[in-house]
Amino acid sequence: MQKTIFITGASTGLGKAAAKLFQSKGWNVIATMRNPEKETELTELDNVTLLPLDVTNPEQINAAVAKAISLYAIDVVFNNAGYGLMGAMEALSDEQILRQINTNLLGVIRVTHAFIPHFREKKSGLFISTTSMGGLLGFPLHSIYHATKFGIEGWSESMSFELGVHNIGIKTIAPGGIATDFLYRSLDRSLHPEYQELEEKLFSLTDGMMQAAATAEQIAEIVYEAATDGKDQIRYIAGNDAKAMYARRLEVGSEESRKEIREQILG
Repeated sequence: MQKTIFITGASTGLGKAAAKLFQSKGWNVIATMRNPEKETELTELDNVTLLPLDVTNPEQINAAVAKAISLYAIDVVFNNAGYGLMGAMEALSDEQILRQINTNLLGVIRVTHAFIPHFREKKSGLFISTTSMGGLLGFPLHSIYHATKFGIEGWSESMSFELGVHNIGIKTIAPGGIATDFLYRSLDRSLHPEYQELEEKLFSLTDGMMQAAATAEQIAEIVYEAATDGKDQIRYIAGNDAKAMYARRLEVGSEESRKEIREQILG
């Protein structure tokens, strides 16, 4: 029987790569994005349905979920919509902070909330959310981004218990760098003169890190693995850079790891 995945943030990057991969594996794909009328690639594929969805809009979430459920029994929900917010906390406006939390954290929670009754009635289903290495360890100038990604990691672990009662799974995909235009397209950046040296050091390091980044297609393979392996496992570390950083953190502990990151960036 053909399975169906519902994907948020499917217009570019990992979301689009996942939509293409699942479609190629014979799945129905409901690909959601803020402006589906601008999409040209996914519209050419069989068994792909495009729906408009801005995950900061609760009414649109409910409408998109209702429409999706009316079309198919959904098997997997892939919460992927998100963007980066970079800047010293002092430089961020309240509006920037709220938008980041609304998209990266509350968007995931609200989409999940809307699908739980459907999965509970089916007595099956799986939620997968894109987090980041930034959900497991912290870097300078990304504090609110980290707050959202750490939030999803902790929330998912807690949710695994209550969802498990109804045979529903929940997982996270934590990539390192992904070689997309995320740094430029999906980054809200605020500068502050008092943190200029730190910003310059971080950006010079980031450029180097992106050269070692995995492709969106490689990370999509991990999403497919998480969707189909049937494992009782919440966290999937995706990409060689992420695996190396996480292994080092586990090896030396979070405090020593933090000092190493500080030394690496600040010198």
